Amino acid sequence: MAGAIVLILLVLALIVVFMSVKTVPQGHEYTVERFGRYMRTLKPGITILTPFVETVGRRINMMEQVLPVPQQEVITKDNVSVQVDAIVFIQVMDAAAAAYRVANLSGAITQLVMTNLRTVVGSMELDEVLSNRDHINSRLLAVIDEATGPWGVKVARIEIKDLQPPPDITNAMTRQMKAERERRAVITEAHGEKQAAIARAEGAKQSAILQAEGRKEAAFRDAEARERLAAAEAQATKVVSDAIETGSVNALNYFVAQKYVEAFARLAESSQQRTVIVPADFGGIAGSIAGIAELVRGAQGGGATAGGGPSAPPRPPTAASPTRS
Repeated sequence: MAGAIVLILLVLALIVVFMSVKTVPQGHEYTVERFGRYMRTLKPGITILTPFVETVGRRINMMEQVLPVPQQEVITKDNVSVQVDAIVFIQVMDAAAAAYRVANLSGAITQLVMTNLRTVVGSMELDEVLSNRDHINSRLLAVIDEATGPWGVKVARIEIKDLQPPPDITNAMTRQMKAERERRAVITEAHGEKQAAIARAEGAKQSAILQAEGRKEAAFRDAEARERLAAAEAQATKVVSDAIETGSVNALNYFVAQKYVEAFARLAESSQQRTVIVPADFGGIAGSIAGIAELVRGAQGGGATAGGGPSAPPRPPTAASPTRS
């Protein structure tokens, strides 16, 4: 009998220890009830309760949780049926309120989100629903967070997972999107062609300006060269005239011989010339060359001598012997 009593006492002691010592894991909180009435909330760690008087009431998960919202059919403002589903991120901030102010916390939040989702989407047209998801999320978050505040729950965010319009609406939207992209492509191509035409016209303008400036510069240089050549010829003519006036025929011989040689050189260098004319009488040319030499010697000696007889000017060719090149 003594052994049985000891065994019973040992079992009772273990039951008392099991009922009085509680360990709360991290991320959770337990409520303590005394004869069914809420007394306090246990934080993470080890705690001793009064045996047979205090018990653990609710075990509340304090970590952020994700609640899926089932897909439902919602009619928009323009009478288009849309399939919508969402997810809700919640976190319990007050364990006692979450345990005793609502019977089914997850179910209550889910139903609340579904109801407000129908209200928000039903007040918008289909285009607004498809393009303003952030606006829908913000409106739902403000309403749900305010409604769940008394339950000790903080709604972190609400996200629309999927929006599915009817198949005919989807096909119409696809065609519209394709037409819009084609329109943008045509506009972009036309803009590119416009820019290219402007660039080509600008290039042609700059090229014309540069060519005009080049022609102007070339004309100026040619005119300057002609002016210098004319001045040189005028000076040479003046020198020859002065020499003729003073009675020196050698200057005249030089002038005529120079023109004669230049004309013969141009005749020989012509690309269309197949026949070279060789004068039959070279005596005149020799006489002209002699006159040139005497004129040069006279210029070096300070003037022509009075006793020196001038050479006769070259006679024009009386006959020509054609020679095939």
